[in-house]
Amino acid sequence: MARYTGPVCKLCRREGLKLFLKGDRCFTPKCAIERRNQPPGQHGQRRRGKVSDYGLQLREKQKARRTYGIMERQFKRHFEMAEGRPGVTGENLLQVLETRLDNVVYRLGFANSRPQARQLVSHGHFLVNGVKTDIPSYICKATDVIAVRPEHATDEYFKVVAAEIGRKDIPTWLTLDPRNLSGTVISLPARADLDVNLNEQLIVEFYSR
Repeated sequence: MARYTGPVCKLCRREGLKLFLKGDRCFTPKCAIERRNQPPGQHGQRRRGKVSDYGLQLREKQKARRTYGIMERQFKRHFEMAEGRPGVTGENLLQVLETRLDNVVYRLGFANSRPQARQLVSHGHFLVNGVKTDIPSYICKATDVIAVRPEHATDEYFKVVAAEIGRKDIPTWLTLDPRNLSGTVISLPARADLDVNLNEQLIVEFYSR
């Protein structure tokens, strides 16, 4: 399956807000949204106009896909998984997206961005409940323990992470053990626990057409 490998700042500019795809750079004046907050392309300034209901729904779906770095087919599978769970489909979808292993690694502070977290997981740096897991789309459950593999904890990258990770804000649905470079999913996240700038109802409407 193809994956977008172009300039990620263009994705933020297309959606008109920060998707935090480049880690710490997104918090500096070098951020593309800070410098040129308009859609990419020579006609970008003329693209802002009245948008149809379908257009709003599509943009929200694309925004969610790009935020979490998921291709179309996999995103639809996540939606179908959320639809099959009891409760509100939109909130279930955000719960599925947030409990992906790559996102949990990012939320715990082991990576500065979701793309970086995906790469770390794919390269086999993490254990889930003591088992090596290199599938970024693995859906974590309550009580799952995510830890850096002991043989990788001495890598230069994780030495830097260990020195800085205690200063990062961790969501309330996760706990972090900085000394052992591990974290636990203490509960599945509720909508109030999530700080993502998404209108999940528009995504539900998009797939309900």
